[in-house]
Amino acid sequence: MSITKESDLAGMQKASEAVAYTLKKMTDYAQPGMTTKELDEYGAKLLTEFGAKSAPFTTYGFPGWTCISVNNEFCHGIPSDKRKLMEGDLVNIDVSAELNGFWADNGGSFVLGQDINHHQKLVNASREILIKAINHIKGGVKIADIGYLMESEAKKHGFKVIRNLAGHGIGRGLHEQPDELMNFRNKSDHRRFKKNAVVAIETFISTTSSFAAQLSDGWTMVGNKGGFMAQHEHTIVVTDKAPLILTEMNGIFN
Repeated sequence: MSITKESDLAGMQKASEAVAYTLKKMTDYAQPGMTTKELDEYGAKLLTEFGAKSAPFTTYGFPGWTCISVNNEFCHGIPSDKRKLMEGDLVNIDVSAELNGFWADNGGSFVLGQDINHHQKLVNASREILIKAINHIKGGVKIADIGYLMESEAKKHGFKVIRNLAGHGIGRGLHEQPDELMNFRNKSDHRRFKKNAVVAIETFISTTSSFAAQLSDGWTMVGNKGGFMAQHEHTIVVTDKAPLILTEMNGIFN
C-alpha cells in the first residue's frame, strides 16, 4: 500500500506495534525444554490482547498463530507440541497479523541460550545485511540494486542467499505489490522503490543452499542442499530519506 493520509500511517503503526511487541516478547519467552506449540500459544495470547488476528492463519489457513522454524527448518515451521526447543538451537519466529484492516509483518532468527552449535555468525550476518539494506532504501532506488547489495554482503560473510524467497509489499493485505523483493539482483527487474510505499524487507541468508524446498507437511521449508538459514524482517515505509521502520520495537537490531 501507499501511505496517502494520516489514518493510513496510524493504522499501520498500530498493526506494526502488535507484531513487533509480540515478536520481542516471544523471543524473550523462548527457553530450552519449551515446545514450539507453547511458544506459539504465548504469541497468540499477545496478539489477541491487541485485537490482532494471525495473518498466515487468516490468509492461508496456516495451522498456527505464528511461524516457528528450528535449526534446518528455513521458514513456515508449524508450531508443534512434539518439538521441544534445546540449548543452542537456531530459532526463527515470524509474526504477521491484521489489525483493523491493516497488516504488518516481521521476523527474526536467534540462537537459544549458548551458541554451542555455532550459529551466531549466520544470525549476525543476516541482521547486519538487513540493516545495510534498509539504510540504502529510499524513493527512486532500484529494487534490484538492494537485492544485489544483499547478495554481495552475504558473499562477503561467506554465505549464500535463498533465491526463491522474497520480501513484499504489505498494508491492506499480507502480500501486495511490489512483490518479489529478492535477495539478489534480478537484471530484468527495472522497478524502483516508491516514496510512501509500505514494504516488508527481509533477509534469507544461508550456509549451504540457494533454494528452499517444501516438506510433505505442505508448509515447512528447508534448504535444497541442507544447511541452515537466518531471516530478519522489518515492515517499513519508504521515504525520500531514511525509511520509517514501523516494527523497530521488536529489537532485532539490538
